[in-house]
Amino acid sequence: MSRPFVRTLVDEASQTFRPSGPFAYHYARGKLGYDTIFHEMLRRGLLPEGGRYLDLGCGQGSLFAWLLAARRVYERGPWPEGWAPPPVPQQLRGVELMQKDVERAALAFGPQHPVVRVERGDMNAVDFGRPDAIVILDALHYFSHEQQREVLSRIRQALPPGGVFLTRIGDASAGLPHRICNGVDRLVTYSRGHRLPRLYCRSLQDWAAELQRLGFVVETEPMSGRKPFANVMLVCRVPH
Repeated sequence: MSRPFVRTLVDEASQTFRPSGPFAYHYARGKLGYDTIFHEMLRRGLLPEGGRYLDLGCGQGSLFAWLLAARRVYERGPWPEGWAPPPVPQQLRGVELMQKDVERAALAFGPQHPVVRVERGDMNAVDFGRPDAIVILDALHYFSHEQQREVLSRIRQALPPGGVFLTRIGDASAGLPHRICNGVDRLVTYSRGHRLPRLYCRSLQDWAAELQRLGFVVETEPMSGRKPFANVMLVCRVPH
């Protein structure tokens, strides 16, 4: 995708957060502009048709603004050659533990948005419903290994045949890049006013084995962009 097109898409998606204040707006610009996993979702068409998506640990709803903006830009045209058409969102439900992020999402999308709903909650406790895709980006390592296993099991139970679980994890076996990744994670957490969490990290091999045991077909791909991190995207599909 050409950089001018990326800028157009980032501009469109970021405008969603103008009502939420400068922090929310600039955070969205940085996240959507430089985090390659958002670009890969669109380029590869990773979200299945059906349009019912659940983002656990959704923050202020940046993914939702991205998907809605992509659909608007696609309908206006042109869309980059070789990129999958963006999905048509029917239901975008987010669950977020931090109240400030929920409030930013409420200001951004409004109380009567026809598609988006962001609620405060803990992914360890909320009902997942029956979405077509579930997304967790950079959040599973905040929970104990027992909680991780429980959440992953519930995700597998919630998804229908053909459903997708999309996540990004840090590969604990990657050495220095993983230590850098954890350091940045703690710094960002602290800068946003949250207490420093205990991290429950696992190797990529361990993550993949856990997901395969649950019946997912797992595809892995490095997802750190040009950053010296150990991030890996896991695309976990439920067989038809």
